[in-house]
Amino acid sequence: MRLLATLALSLGAVFPASAPDATVDQVIAVELPASGAPGVAYAVVTDGEVASSGAEGERLAGSGEALTAQTPFVIGSISKSFTALAIMQLVEADEIDLDAPFSDYLTGFADGPAADITVRQLLSHTSGYSTLQGNASHDGSDEIDALERVVDGLVGLTPAYAPEERWEYSNVNYQIAGRMLEVVSGQEYQSYVAEHILEPLGMDDSFVADGETHDEMAIGHRPWFFGSLPASARTDRATAPQGGIVATADDLALYLQTMMNGEDDVLSAEGKALMMRPASPASPWYGLGWFIDSAAGTVWHSGATPGIETLATMVPSEGDAVVVFVNRGSGMGFGETVQLRNAVTAAGLDREYAGEGSRWGQQLLFLGLALLPVFYLAAIVWAWLHRRQIRAKTWASGVFTLWVPLLTTIVAAWVMLSLVPDMIGAPIGTILLFQPDLGLVLIAGAVLGVVWSVFRLIVAYSGRRAVSHAPG
Repeated sequence: MRLLATLALSLGAVFPASAPDATVDQVIAVELPASGAPGVAYAVVTDGEVASSGAEGERLAGSGEALTAQTPFVIGSISKSFTALAIMQLVEADEIDLDAPFSDYLTGFADGPAADITVRQLLSHTSGYSTLQGNASHDGSDEIDALERVVDGLVGLTPAYAPEERWEYSNVNYQIAGRMLEVVSGQEYQSYVAEHILEPLGMDDSFVADGETHDEMAIGHRPWFFGSLPASARTDRATAPQGGIVATADDLALYLQTMMNGEDDVLSAEGKALMMRPASPASPWYGLGWFIDSAAGTVWHSGATPGIETLATMVPSEGDAVVVFVNRGSGMGFGETVQLRNAVTAAGLDREYAGEGSRWGQQLLFLGLALLPVFYLAAIVWAWLHRRQIRAKTWASGVFTLWVPLLTTIVAAWVMLSLVPDMIGAPIGTILLFQPDLGLVLIAGAVLGVVWSVFRLIVAYSGRRAVSHAPG
């Protein structure tokens, strides 16, 4: 069933995923089964008003508990826009200067390698901190000072690039911004956001990650080969500024409505417009907490936490917006939710969407990685069964056929455990957290490759003396 669903997903390039006249519910009926996700929730804003919302599927797979538009989801990196909005409130209150070094407010950084990075550069991802640096820490702590401890640990971290040298998305920026918010406001991040954003907007069913487990929340499901595993339901205080706002689809629609209304409320109309414009020449597609697609006229942000993926998209010039929450993380080619989220968004905005195209390349790569450990295990068995042939190799041929595989498998292990994570922008521990099946096959392939090559050497040299002295 999962393979058939994935095939349907792959055919999206041939059969359009949504046309302008397709309703959101019609799109969900096709794309939800294809994604393999337990459920999806959405809300649509049209002409500045919340026009519709709904949900399909289950809060937890197999539980029979229905998702609704009032089910809270951890919204992931959409939370960055809340952090940016909170900082902008303090900018408008003359408590923070957007173009001052953030070390003016977090003085522990004043003599460190990040001393000259400005607040604007943090919020626009032009600080020089890299994606890999931002994905290296998942504290997972429920202690009240978790954010403070994480940010204190960043004081000596040297950014990968100079400020404004390049744009690179990094969670470090928003960890620091969240802690700066606490220091300047004198409130912990959770209470500030609740008091100054959630409550004024009437986001009554939403809250900020507090290190607790909330039974009403949607449960995330992480990819596990052709199925999924439920993720932990406990919220994480340390990652709140970068990804820990917990909101319902209905509530987030109110938030997007406010961002587009052109009025002075939780922030001035001018301040909201600034957030949704390119922040600098080094950041042509990102403002302050929002991605910008000038060609499409959209302002958007996606989010991902273990087992949950989200998307919020606005068309400010038209007053239209769509929120989509899915309680499943994407696999590598299998069980991806991107087409579901994009198709629902397109239908809600009455735009065409032709699908994501074939995923056969990603699927074949994952299958190859998954079969690699099996190959090495079979090769170990073969080496033992053919140990006399291995021990009989001459020294000349043995150097090449026995020692070169050791070198190549060590290099392959480095590629799988270091190079590939660097290219993805996440260390192997973070890959295991979000995509445990991919993390497992990378580790298993790396380790078993080296084990196989070492095993052949042990087999060869432990029995070579006996072979050389055997009669005849």
